[in-house]
Amino acid sequence: MPKPNKNEKSRELDDDYEVVSFEEFCDKPSNAKTDLLSLNDNINYRIYYESLKLPKDGSSSNIEEAFDREIEGQKETSLNGPKGGVYTKYQRFSQRRTTLQRAWEQLKNICPGMLGVGLMCVLCVAVWLVVGGTLGGAWTEDKYRKLWQRVHPENTERPMTYYEMVVPEVHYHDHNNLSTKNKFNGSEGSRKTPLDDEKYQRLMRPKPIQVPTEAPETAKYLKRTPEMLRNMCSNVTDNMRFDCYPQTGANEEACLKRGCCWKSTSIQGAPYCFYPPNYDTYKFYNMTENKRGVTAYYALNRPSGYPGDFRMVRVDIMFVTGDIINAKISDAENPRFEAQYPEIPMVYGSIKTMKYKMVLESSSIGFKVVRLSDNVTVFNTQNIGGLILSDKFLQISSLLPTNQIYGLGERRARFRTVLNEWKTFTMFNSDQAPVENTNLYGTQPFYLALEPDGKAHGTLLLNSHAIDVVLQPTPAITYRTIGGLFNFYMFLGPSPGDVVSQLTEIIGKPFMPPYWALGFHLCKYNYGSLQVTRDVWKSNRDAGIPLDVQWNDLDYMKNGNDFTYDDVKFKGLPEFVKELHEAGMHYMVLFDPGVSAAEKAGTYPPFDKGLEMNVFIKNSTGQPFVGKVWNKVSTVWPDFTHPNATMYWTQMMSNFHKKIPYDGAWIDMNEPSNFVSGSLYGECAPEELPYTPHYLTNGLKHKTLCMDAHHYAGDHYNWHNLYGLTEAIATHFALVEIRGSRPFIISRASFPGLGRYAGHWSGDVDSSWHDLRMSIPELLSFSLFGIPMMGADICGFRGNTTVELCKRWMQLGAFYPFSRNHNSDSSIPQDPVSLGAEVVSSSRTALRMRYSLLPYYYTLFWRAHLHGELVARPLYFEAYFPAGYWYSLDGTLLTSGWRNVTEQHMLAVKNDTMMCDIRVVASCLYKSRQRAWCQRVSVARALYMCWPHLTAAQARAILYWDDGLGLQTYDESKYSLVHFILDKQEFRSELQWWAYGMPTVNKITIFGQKVPIKNVTINQKPCKKPNCEFSYSSNSKIFVIFNINLRLNEPIHIQWMLQEKLKLTELYLIKALTIYIYNNHHQLTIHLH
Repeated sequence: MPKPNKNEKSRELDDDYEVVSFEEFCDKPSNAKTDLLSLNDNINYRIYYESLKLPKDGSSSNIEEAFDREIEGQKETSLNGPKGGVYTKYQRFSQRRTTLQRAWEQLKNICPGMLGVGLMCVLCVAVWLVVGGTLGGAWTEDKYRKLWQRVHPENTERPMTYYEMVVPEVHYHDHNNLSTKNKFNGSEGSRKTPLDDEKYQRLMRPKPIQVPTEAPETAKYLKRTPEMLRNMCSNVTDNMRFDCYPQTGANEEACLKRGCCWKSTSIQGAPYCFYPPNYDTYKFYNMTENKRGVTAYYALNRPSGYPGDFRMVRVDIMFVTGDIINAKISDAENPRFEAQYPEIPMVYGSIKTMKYKMVLESSSIGFKVVRLSDNVTVFNTQNIGGLILSDKFLQISSLLPTNQIYGLGERRARFRTVLNEWKTFTMFNSDQAPVENTNLYGTQPFYLALEPDGKAHGTLLLNSHAIDVVLQPTPAITYRTIGGLFNFYMFLGPSPGDVVSQLTEIIGKPFMPPYWALGFHLCKYNYGSLQVTRDVWKSNRDAGIPLDVQWNDLDYMKNGNDFTYDDVKFKGLPEFVKELHEAGMHYMVLFDPGVSAAEKAGTYPPFDKGLEMNVFIKNSTGQPFVGKVWNKVSTVWPDFTHPNATMYWTQMMSNFHKKIPYDGAWIDMNEPSNFVSGSLYGECAPEELPYTPHYLTNGLKHKTLCMDAHHYAGDHYNWHNLYGLTEAIATHFALVEIRGSRPFIISRASFPGLGRYAGHWSGDVDSSWHDLRMSIPELLSFSLFGIPMMGADICGFRGNTTVELCKRWMQLGAFYPFSRNHNSDSSIPQDPVSLGAEVVSSSRTALRMRYSLLPYYYTLFWRAHLHGELVARPLYFEAYFPAGYWYSLDGTLLTSGWRNVTEQHMLAVKNDTMMCDIRVVASCLYKSRQRAWCQRVSVARALYMCWPHLTAAQARAILYWDDGLGLQTYDESKYSLVHFILDKQEFRSELQWWAYGMPTVNKITIFGQKVPIKNVTINQKPCKKPNCEFSYSSNSKIFVIFNINLRLNEPIHIQWMLQEKLKLTELYLIKALTIYIYNNHHQLTIHLH
């Protein structure tokens, strides 16, 4: 540490003069000869060195000269002296001066005369007291002990109390430094410390008890005969069975030993071994309350049958907002790993209106949450199943008020899950192509429950370990996990949209995409060369396919190594990217997290720099953990929890961006995936799980890293499911630093909160009709998870597509929020041009319609970013379809009435027809003019609006507009916002904010107008050529006002008169649209709101 500036008289004593910081001083023995900087001086001293941009170790050869140049101008008011006094900054005294000399010099600078003498007397008394205290031994032991404890809190044996919250060791968190999150450097088991009886008695105050090895109630259960247990369990119905022995090898003897019921059943999935009523694993101990929540403690009452039972359990209930409640169940004695992402916002202030009540009673185990408006219990764990809390197995069950839920991903299944049978889902991020009945790329332990009366609520479990969710027809849900703690968030709704909005208040609102990302994307694994990439891009562009983003997969890299490109096969890639940019288009590249570990030293900076910065995940010996992915020989993985990792990742991406100016990042293989199960060299430590999650029979290390691989912030056992999210956070930060505009990231792995930083695609789907259909529930599920930028690989990834399949998939995929055609290296080319004229024609029509809707999509994403609303919405969010005229978006009348449509109802259409009905609720659809081949062209086109009629008095819509790139355009008020209102026979606009230009409105179409129009006025002026025209079709009932070119920065007021007296008409306004695609017996539906 460099020395502060001293007087010239004391310069000769530099050799024996040492100045240290407060922290360094506390680390030294009490007899060390050291001059301690005051806390204020220490802070100013650090700030001063940083302002000079000099190293704190004083290594600069010009440091003394720098101080000589700057010291005279650096004056500041001392916080320790009179308000009028000033000291030379960092001026210190030599050791040769006495205390009186020092005091006199200080007093000369403060004030002369009697005031100075008086202060000197006070200072002398203070010095005498300090010296006396030191000689008396007060400082030599107690003071230094306190100082040492302050600097080393992790080594201080602090008294524990059941009224203090157990917090992670690291309290401070820097948003861009993942290392400051929950730094656990050991396994779950190693965190437990023995608890002797004396300490346990102290923890029990003011009501001391001692938990015996075997609680009395446990002995009673164990002494009961099988016959007694059968009588006790006879009243448990089949639907109320909660599995007491979920491991393999269940038998009657083992079941009875746990004090559980054993009875066979013919119901598939129902357990033979189940809990008796009121299975009391724990007993209530005490409880405290405050305005923001309740804290309760439970003492262990019986052994669970799993090693490492929590002897004392803490339940924290926090009232987050009036419609969000948090329940955390943890070990009261030992810190547990807690998922530190997503970042949960702090809540301040009082809650004015509570929409729920929380019931926690001493007579039962657990709690329940009740919605006040209808007295519905949305979550009830009181004496339900068995509450099991142990080191590597935790289980809790809850009754549900409905048998219909949505969510719980990532998995391949129908969108709605009906609780009519026993089902088990596993959540553990895995490199697994989408198929039914297995865990996939992401972990999303959130469900939305739709109640019989249409109200909804939701529950999120924040736990980063492998999770099993068991659903049963009670209806009930059981959570099982292999580590950490239970951290639940319940969302009271009451509408489905409210639930998702409340969810994103906790996990973060979705990111605002750049406008160009809403265009069509084109990619293929193994184009093989730049020439093929260019030919595919040019041929589709020449065919009139609207296209905004060209991608390259892994094959652009040299030897599959990140941050390189093949300068032979892809020679000229920088020039090609420049050509894309000049055409108003964009370029995306793939980044795998795995870095090659076998390159020659000095030839591959990503590996060399990673070693230098110490950022790779370690094995049990402290060396970089080595596996194998796409790199030729071996792979290491960056540890995104390391304090240097974000800097490292940003530097690598920045260096590559200087070569290839890419516009966004595709982060793949980040579960993380590993081609070997565990380490390439050596063996993984035994996992020793008392319970293996349902689909993980090959072990946790299957196709990934060893669970004992070590991150800076803890073992991979704890961080596995968070790896993809931490990479997305680092990538998001890097792109902001590199490009200075909105990042666009697509990630394969996911965890709650990913939508704040990145989008997602559904992975390696098959080229099949089944996978086309299943892409819809996958899309809608991720909408519920707060990740609206989502889509599937159009036409499929694995296997060869067909002309008919790809044509229909392009028609569907044109309306995915994330719309990309992509397939594997072993499949035939499937871009529209490669499959022929039929696919080109249908793709062009569908994509032109998409591009005409981009202003609408953009506003929906803004609403999602601001309010947590959905972009792609399931039908039940807006049910029901009303009676009236339905139209296709091209203006064709679909039906003149309405009818009940069943699942078997077939509607004959032309072979090449894509049918889109206009969803009829109060809003409007604004479109840009068609025939734009990229979004830059479509942005420049005029808008036109579609307004179907509805029997409501008034309808409203909004349009948001900005530059499409800025990082904080809304926060910095660099946007425009206009409201539109349709009220009977008039249309008007209301300007809310104007700071960025909008396209003009050229055309307004009103569907379902039964009565002909007599005349039209715009802003009190008659509609006449050439500035305005209108038309009406009595066959289609469509009324059009066109060639108006109205500016939106001024109010618009349009009125019309009818040719005959207005009868009761139907005014329909678009709020969402439903796209139907028919092919023989295949009927597929996507609902876009």
